[in-house]
Amino acid sequence: MPEMVSPGPLRGNPPPREAVCIHTRKIYDSCRDKECLQDLRVYLTASSQAVLESAINVKAQSAELLWTYIDVEPIVYNQGFYTVDARYFYRVTCDAFTGVGRPTKLEGLASFNKRTVLFGSEGSARIFSSNYIPGEQDPQGAERTNLPIAEVEVVDPVCLACHMADPCCDTDAMIAAIDIPSNICNCFEDDLVVSSDVRQLYVTLGQFSITRLERDVQLLMPAYDFCMPQKECAGDPDDPCSLFQNFRFPVDAFFPPRASEFPQQQSGGCGCTQTGSSACSCGSGNLSRRR
Repeated sequence: MPEMVSPGPLRGNPPPREAVCIHTRKIYDSCRDKECLQDLRVYLTASSQAVLESAINVKAQSAELLWTYIDVEPIVYNQGFYTVDARYFYRVTCDAFTGVGRPTKLEGLASFNKRTVLFGSEGSARIFSSNYIPGEQDPQGAERTNLPIAEVEVVDPVCLACHMADPCCDTDAMIAAIDIPSNICNCFEDDLVVSSDVRQLYVTLGQFSITRLERDVQLLMPAYDFCMPQKECAGDPDDPCSLFQNFRFPVDAFFPPRASEFPQQQSGGCGCTQTGSSACSCGSGNLSRRR
């Protein structure tokens, strides 16, 4: 029996054993974005809103992406192109200072709408599947749309800044806030305050994202063999001793590193950069261990 090829870099360029037809998703178009989302209204929880009313200053802390709702629609007079509408929902955390002492944490919801135009090709096939899903009505006979599938990859945004604003009568903001899905509201322990006649909090977020359109296709690919795992399974995860055996021995904790093991720019021995002078002057110099 010929030797099996393991997943990873190929050595010696062995020839494929056969051509196989696989069903997968092909990316037809994609784009990336680096966006600065300025002055997004944060709809605070009731307890956080009460703190903000007496705050003298606020400081941005963090933002977490809770969910992204995606909608794909064809462009009528531009065949093969589609609009991808994404609505992002963020959990925003800030510190509020109400006087002397430790700040109080504020928590609320911010959202942002974004539209992208991408090429997704066209398809007129009517797609049916025999996959059985318990509890649904006749899933084997359900027809699936032939629209391309939109995928949006987003990392948690960077909370760049925040500021307070006096109450205003912003009707549009109230309408947008009322449309918050219930499952997003359930992510908070308290009710969200959507009124505009209260003190308001605004944040600026930095966001990185990738948007792409994909379609199910059949591709002919070279294959080397079936993918058989080469690594044996670990011991019983419920056995603490078996799990402990996989820990690496902490050598550095018992044998502190020598001075030569610290990163140095020159061989002055103190980790500082030598200039025109032959002497190398070191200050308090807290050296950090190389990891």
